[in-house]
Amino acid sequence: MAGVSQGGQDLFRCGPAGGHGLSGRAVNRAVGHHGEVTQVAEERVEAAPALAVLADLVADGDVVVLSGAGLSTESGIPDYRGETGRRRRAEPMTYQRFTGDAAARRRYWARSHLGWRHIAGARPNAGHRAVAELQRRGLLAGIITQNVDGLHQAAGADGVVELHGGLDRVVCLGCGERTPRTLLEERLRAANPGWDARPDMINPDGDAVLSDADVASFRTVDCARCGGLLKPDVIFFGENVPPARVRDCYALTESAGTLLVLGSSLTVLSGYRFVRHAARHAVPVAIVNRGATRGDPHALVTLDAPLGPTLEELVALTS
Repeated sequence: MAGVSQGGQDLFRCGPAGGHGLSGRAVNRAVGHHGEVTQVAEERVEAAPALAVLADLVADGDVVVLSGAGLSTESGIPDYRGETGRRRRAEPMTYQRFTGDAAARRRYWARSHLGWRHIAGARPNAGHRAVAELQRRGLLAGIITQNVDGLHQAAGADGVVELHGGLDRVVCLGCGERTPRTLLEERLRAANPGWDARPDMINPDGDAVLSDADVASFRTVDCARCGGLLKPDVIFFGENVPPARVRDCYALTESAGTLLVLGSSLTVLSGYRFVRHAARHAVPVAIVNRGATRGDPHALVTLDAPLGPTLEELVALTS
């Protein structure tokens, strides 16, 4: 991972050699206010200096966290791509298929009915708790998450902007009524007595992989109020994030002291645009992730590292 990035803003870039995966080749630059580069020199640095730079940024406060699926893997929820950046076997549901194909919709709800048990049973990990602790200390200006698992809130974080919605709610596409996912699960169990398929794999959106036979025997339910189609209150691939939510995230990003990306490859524009927005407004970007990310050229600090242990160390350094 040696060398100078095209974006001209890298301060430390650490790869997975040794220790917790924090040591490695790095680009060390002397920078001025908000990343103005004054000198460039390449050298080998250990984890401690890079993490110390990240800790200094966080200690200055007004940090906006942008989290992705990688933050929740230590809670037992897989991400879509893993450390290699290659997409995992199962493809996520798209909005177009969900609304236009009754068979695909039945398959989704059968899979999600089982997957929800896994998501609902997940617990916050050290990374979620560290973010909540930084917020408790007054160091965060906001938390934006691309995740739909609610684990930030379960760890005690407040005011989380759920960019892609939350799996704990269901919305009717007919009348717009939102209801708790627990109520839908009760109705699905009543409509499918004795149905007990076993999933092969769980996706970050709660979608489980099932056999065709298991799907064929599953019965879906419609909105109890108007009979309309029910959909989890999440943004599917191919669906637009509500404009007001995007504007709120842009406002948080441009006023941040630092944008801290946690566990996201930033492959999808939905999250990557906020990194670009931060760079345009001279807001320092720091990234902690397993593997390279699309936003690395814009980052002042990048750490290729496990999220939980790294964020625990970060909390200790800022205490």
